[in-house]
Amino acid sequence: MSHTAHIRSHRKPRRSAPNIAMRAGVAGGVLSTLAVAGASASSASAAEPVTQTLELPTLTADLAAQVAQSADATQQAAANYQLQAERDAAAAKAAKQAKADLAEAKKKAEAARKAAAEQAASRSTERTTLAARTSSSSTSTATGSAAAVIAFARAQIGDAYVLGAAGPNSWDCSSLLQAAFKQAGVSLPRVSQDQSTVGTPVSLSNLQPGDILYWGSAGSAYHVALYVGDGKFVGAENPSTGIVEKPLSWSPPTGAVRVL
Repeated sequence: MSHTAHIRSHRKPRRSAPNIAMRAGVAGGVLSTLAVAGASASSASAAEPVTQTLELPTLTADLAAQVAQSADATQQAAANYQLQAERDAAAAKAAKQAKADLAEAKKKAEAARKAAAEQAASRSTERTTLAARTSSSSTSTATGSAAAVIAFARAQIGDAYVLGAAGPNSWDCSSLLQAAFKQAGVSLPRVSQDQSTVGTPVSLSNLQPGDILYWGSAGSAYHVALYVGDGKFVGAENPSTGIVEKPLSWSPPTGAVRVL
């Protein structure tokens, strides 16, 4: 074999210079970037203060519901306080008005009491005067036809009063007088309005036994009775008393007429 023959070499082929240069440049750039970043981080760490972050509790659904419920309760309590204040104000106003009304009612009641007392005193005086006049000026003993009329009327004392009745055991005021005067032969009208206008009007201070007494106005009287002397009369008064004999002061009449 010739010594010039080609023998395969075991050495690696040499890299080209441009490739080596490019790889070296890349590596250098990476290292430079890392160095700059590290330096920047160090500078930032040294310059800025450390801030501590606090984590707040998370607002859960239950906690939110409790907060809402508490707010509603506070609002309701405020509404209740306002309502109570309004009620207290209304109650105070009502109490003040009630006090004023009570004072006014007491004032009116006192005035009415005084008026009633004055009226009662006046009526008592009137009754006393009337009784004195009739006792001093009237004939006490009935004679003739008047005696018969009075006797019949007194015989019915104790009978019942019934409106519209005409005896023999129950009467009203005008039927009693009609039946009594019939004993003397005198025919009277049936009702009290007409009986108050028969005969001759006489003064209550000049009464005689047998005179007809009436209450109300002549011609529109609502009640009649018979004067029996000594300041007394017999009449059918009402369902409670029936036929009774009473003094004139018990119920003073308005006027009188004489038919005997």
